[in-house]
Amino acid sequence: MQLKNVDKNIWVYDGDTVNFHGFPFSTRMTVIQLRNGSLWIHSPEKLNKALKEELAELGKVEYLISPNKLHHLFLSEWLSVYPDAKCYAASGLAQKRHDINFTKQLTNSSEKEWEDEIEQIIFQGSPLMEEVVFFHVSSKTLILTDLIENFNSTAFNWWQKPIAWLTGILSPNGKTPIDWRLSFLFGKAKARVTFDKMLDWKPANIIISHGECIIGNGSEFLIKSFRWLH
Repeated sequence: MQLKNVDKNIWVYDGDTVNFHGFPFSTRMTVIQLRNGSLWIHSPEKLNKALKEELAELGKVEYLISPNKLHHLFLSEWLSVYPDAKCYAASGLAQKRHDINFTKQLTNSSEKEWEDEIEQIIFQGSPLMEEVVFFHVSSKTLILTDLIENFNSTAFNWWQKPIAWLTGILSPNGKTPIDWRLSFLFGKAKARVTFDKMLDWKPANIIISHGECIIGNGSEFLIKSFRWLH
């Protein structure tokens, strides 16, 4: 199985490692099976035959989610395979991807198609980084993209490790990378409002796109990871 079960009705799929400014970045997508059996796909990864077969066994791919302006590379591929799927974009992505006919721009409120099962909020406060954060209610799982990066040190070579440490992205102390953190210099008050909402959800687990997920004690990790906000 390429899909790894996190809890009931929620799975992750580990995609290819990509080169990001000379660093090897692992990638990950999240799959949620909604109560009606349809599938909600967060940050779609490159498709392959085995993955398509596993998804077909779970249900119909109905919703494709691009949570920020960086996680969109494989949307066209997914839409060619699943032409009836609805595609939702983070703010600004539609202007970047004119080739995709997005269904809707994501907002601070959950869409009616999943409002009873998945909460959402836009993490605000930075002019450079705006990410839509999701929370799977039944499994108490927070789903992030780039807000936290949490790499095992073995992912990097001798010269990459100290830079990753300085950037703040090494487990078990992963956090928002320092360049993103600096972009919140004048927007921390807005960011704290979003963070407090995330904390109110009391997440048990945190799925992230780059690095190690946090399974259990999610709220404690969240508080530690976002100390830079206070």
